[in-house]
Amino acid sequence: MCSRPLQFIPALLLALAALSCSHDVYQDVYPTLLDGRYDSEFPYRGSSKQLEQISESVKMLTTIAYYKTFSFTEKEQIRASDITEEFVEKREETAVYVNKSLSGTATVIWAEGRRVALLTCAHIVAFPETTFTYFLGPDRRPTALVKMLSIKERQMNFVGILPEGGELEILAMDKGIDVAILGKEFETAPSLPIPVFSYPIGRSTELEWGSFVYLFGYPSGYRMVTKGIVSSPNRDRRGAFLVDAVFGGGFSGGIAVAIRDGVPNFELVGMVKMVSARTTYLLAPRREEGAEYDPTVPYDGEIFVDRHTDIEYGVTQVVPIDAIEDFLSENSARLIARGYRVSLVATKAP
Repeated sequence: MCSRPLQFIPALLLALAALSCSHDVYQDVYPTLLDGRYDSEFPYRGSSKQLEQISESVKMLTTIAYYKTFSFTEKEQIRASDITEEFVEKREETAVYVNKSLSGTATVIWAEGRRVALLTCAHIVAFPETTFTYFLGPDRRPTALVKMLSIKERQMNFVGILPEGGELEILAMDKGIDVAILGKEFETAPSLPIPVFSYPIGRSTELEWGSFVYLFGYPSGYRMVTKGIVSSPNRDRRGAFLVDAVFGGGFSGGIAVAIRDGVPNFELVGMVKMVSARTTYLLAPRREEGAEYDPTVPYDGEIFVDRHTDIEYGVTQVVPIDAIEDFLSENSARLIARGYRVSLVATKAP
């Protein structure tokens, strides 16, 4: 009767031995996953040093556009074709000056001598030269009568941490793919080296469902790094993809890096384009400073339409590095002619 339990002792000892060795087996097997593909798991070793190095090349970008604005009455019957330089000069005394601003992220991808170049999204710096606002007709649709005209006087794009004020000019831009290259030529060569993104360029078309990525940017003005996984890889045949990382405004222009066969094999695979959002129009009371409305009491004042935007957190679009490379190649001659050899910024990953 007592011999049967003893039959299980060898099996039990084998199981305990397997458990005691499981940690060593994991350490031995995990690093051998060298398949040449982008990793889809959290890095098995620390990467803080590399992440800090990458983040130093990522900067906060602020753009301010200054506009001269003219307002017209409906009785004046002003049309866009009526507005000429002479017309504007006659209205100069009625002009009101306003400014519009945006903040985002830019990455230093090249620096040589007295010049530096940064990569960012076009929509951060693409303020229109002229804008028209039209009167609405009885059907609530815009008519041909101009209500307001805004003419851009000047624009400032600057990264405050750069030498000599950090004001940058737009060297090349493509609104279609939402990519821009900004640059600056300093009066004197910087006394300290400017940190440049120095990791290889990857291939966004090789990303897969679940590929792991790090993203760097300035949401709400704070330098941050976050992580996400790839969804809908190669969704436009040029390598565009989505990530599930959660962040707010200011991250546009931030970079996305993937890992191929473990740390420190980081590769640049794209640039954060925008966070998806849904716009709705709601009926709202007149906006009055300091006014508060009790929702339990019927409102009998004037009704207005209010635009409300809800950010769809966790659905972020990324410009693929393949498209960015094509953009750099197309503008290479122009950039080089101005002294910016941006097309030679990094070596293609093997």
